[in-house]
Amino acid sequence: MRSTIVGLVAATMLVAAGAQAYPGMEKQAESQVQSSVDLISVLPKPFPIEAVPFKDSKGEAVDFSQYKGKVIMVNMWATWCPPCVRELPAISRFSAKIGSDDFEVLPVSIDLEGNKQVEPFLKSLGMEGFNTYYDKEQKLGHVFPLDTIPATFILNREGELIAFVRTFVDWDDDKAVTLIKEFLAEPQSSNQVTKNAD
Repeated sequence: MRSTIVGLVAATMLVAAGAQAYPGMEKQAESQVQSSVDLISVLPKPFPIEAVPFKDSKGEAVDFSQYKGKVIMVNMWATWCPPCVRELPAISRFSAKIGSDDFEVLPVSIDLEGNKQVEPFLKSLGMEGFNTYYDKEQKLGHVFPLDTIPATFILNREGELIAFVRTFVDWDDDKAVTLIKEFLAEPQSSNQVTKNAD
C-alpha cells in the first residue's frame, strides 16, 4: 500500500514537472482563454524572417521586404480548409478597422491551382473583391510552419516575426484590433528611421 502511494505521488510530481517544461502552456489553458485572440503567441523578442517570394493575382513576385516600415499580418489559408474560409470575411474587414496606412493584411492562399482555383471560389462566396496572394509551391514553408492552417504571422516594421497563431481567430474581436494597434505604437528601430530619412 505504501509503495502504491509513493508511486502515485512520484507520478503526480512528474506530471507537474512536465507541465512546467512547456512555457506558455498556462496561457492556452481553457479556463484562461476567453477569446480566440488570446491564442495569439507574442514572441519575447523579434525573430528575423527571410524575404521568401510569393505571388500576387497577376503572377508577379512579392516579398515582405516590399512592406518594410509597415506592420504586416500574413494569413495562410486554402479553399479546402473550412476554418480558413470562415476567417476570410473578418480578415477582409480587419484592415479597415485598424485604419492605418502603416498596416497591411496579406492573405496568402496555398491552393495547388493558385488563382485558377481561388478566384471562382471567392466569387461563389460573393467575395470577388477580396485581395489574396498565392503560394501554391508553399515556398513560405521555409519561414513559416504550414502543416496547420489557418495560420497567421505578424511581422513588425523591420519584417521580423513578432507574433503568430496557428488556428482560427475571430478577427472581428476588438481584442485583435487592440493588439495590432499596440504593435503599431511601438517605435521604429533606429535603422529603419535612418532609411526612411534618406
